[in-house]
Amino acid sequence: MRKIVLTALAICFSFSFAQNTLSVNGATGAQSVFDGINSTTGKTFKYDEIAGDSPYIGKEFSDAKIAVNYEQLPIRYNSYTDEIEFKKNGNVQVLPKTTDFSRIEVLSPRQVIVLLDTSDNLNGYFFELINGKNNLYKKIKTKFTDVVPAANSYASERPANFRTLPPVYYIKTQNGFIKKPKNQKDIINQFPDKKDSLTTFFKSNKIKFDKDEDLIKLVTFLNEN
Repeated sequence: MRKIVLTALAICFSFSFAQNTLSVNGATGAQSVFDGINSTTGKTFKYDEIAGDSPYIGKEFSDAKIAVNYEQLPIRYNSYTDEIEFKKNGNVQVLPKTTDFSRIEVLSPRQVIVLLDTSDNLNGYFFELINGKNNLYKKIKTKFTDVVPAANSYASERPANFRTLPPVYYIKTQNGFIKKPKNQKDIINQFPDKKDSLTTFFKSNKIKFDKDEDLIKLVTFLNEN
């Protein structure tokens, strides 16, 4: 009898979980992605035809938790369009930029992508490197340069290309964002109460403000002191 009751409870729990797991199609309208760019020459380039870097941070899709109570889906980030693409039923679609889908947790390799309103032209998706009292975010953008036709019969055409720009880092504090910190002064000015400890920290650590590992060390220090 006890075994029958436990089995019944397990079935009810599974049914309840399935009922509470939402389908992303209800929020997106199932719009497919156009993976091409219209050139000023009138030609349309597929991404695979464009020279240079890939706009995808990992071209393959990776399983991710897209929101609380929603189904897990394979996703990838397009750093040219600043969009989260996901695959479902054989179609590639775009996740809407809403608060419901503002924190994407990639399962393997583990990454967190967050949607931020930074009140500047870098609004959009950032990779979260540190989450705590102070957060560290990294923005990755890819620039498209259109084909340049040959000026004459002696010149060569310059092909269209993608180029990944240097990453941009933001630190979110209780007072707002420190945008693109460039030196020690940018940090110390935002934390006057930590001036002495930060001065000592910077003397002991040669922090490069364009390196993940160095900024992770810095923000970890800020969170612990």
